[in-house]
Amino acid sequence: MWQWIAIYAALGAAGTWLARVYALRSNMIDQPGERRSHSEATPRGGGIAIVAAVLIAAVALGIRFPSHAPLVWAFALGLLMVAAIGWVDDHRPLSPWLRLGVHALAAAVFGFAIWSVLGDVWLALAAFVLAVGLTNVWNFMDGINGLAASQAALVGFALVGLGGAVWNWLALALMAACLGFLPFNFPRARIFMGDVGSGAIGYAVAALTVVSAGMLGLRSQGGLTTGLVMAMIPLAAFMIDSSLTLLRRVRRGERWWTPHTQHAYQVWARHIGHTRVTLAYAVFTLLALLSMRLVTEVRIGFMLCMGAGWYISGAFFWWLIQKTGTRSDGRGR
Repeated sequence: MWQWIAIYAALGAAGTWLARVYALRSNMIDQPGERRSHSEATPRGGGIAIVAAVLIAAVALGIRFPSHAPLVWAFALGLLMVAAIGWVDDHRPLSPWLRLGVHALAAAVFGFAIWSVLGDVWLALAAFVLAVGLTNVWNFMDGINGLAASQAALVGFALVGLGGAVWNWLALALMAACLGFLPFNFPRARIFMGDVGSGAIGYAVAALTVVSAGMLGLRSQGGLTTGLVMAMIPLAAFMIDSSLTLLRRVRRGERWWTPHTQHAYQVWARHIGHTRVTLAYAVFTLLALLSMRLVTEVRIGFMLCMGAGWYISGAFFWWLIQKTGTRSDGRGR
């Protein structure tokens, strides 16, 4: 296991260094602006290293375990589709609807594979919805130093041991590649993940979550519903911030698909800095991970209440950050 982690951490680090060299030579730079949370021009596209590492792991595992190859390679194909459209968008901005269409197609590929291999139409539907959702959630939440990569690493770690042998190794590969990327992005960002990384990582997290939920459902009396609730607990920080911010923008009649700095993590970072916010989100997710592990052997009703309670508490913190931040910076946002 430690050799596997070391290999993919090294791939993540080496790939990020190469991506930074490429981005600087190609002038693929994110400039500061009103709708961005950084103050210095910074190269982007470093997430391609994480994508490459996870793809290598998927191909290797598909070859090593032929019985799992159809599902693993469907995952790899969808991951490649999401990463490819993100890589093009990092070079020249594309229509958000075109990107969403590709994300939906990639999600359909994985959902169809789930249905074909496992024969569970509800799990396939969950795979489609979660893949589209988390692909965009990770893109929305990739706005300050280290946040998207650290959360992906923590979620990958949380899901180890839940999805079966092959998916456990994929979760470890994702975690390790993110750890290899992080020194280039946190606490000071020498390169950003870019759309190539954020969307693809969200897709990978969705696939791992769905498979883990399916396995948890098989082991519990509550079935798929209980499995999904448990597997979604480590995602609480990102799901709450992205969902509530999106709902508020829709309610206000804003162009919700355009870039902005209204997420709780962005509001908070303006006042206490990127590093503290990223660490605070990491602590929240670590506590979620611990709670998930502690309640896997208790009654179903308690599991469901635990999941609901965790999301409700997160929603309260979101409201508190937004209220305090809006009052402090004097903006109506």
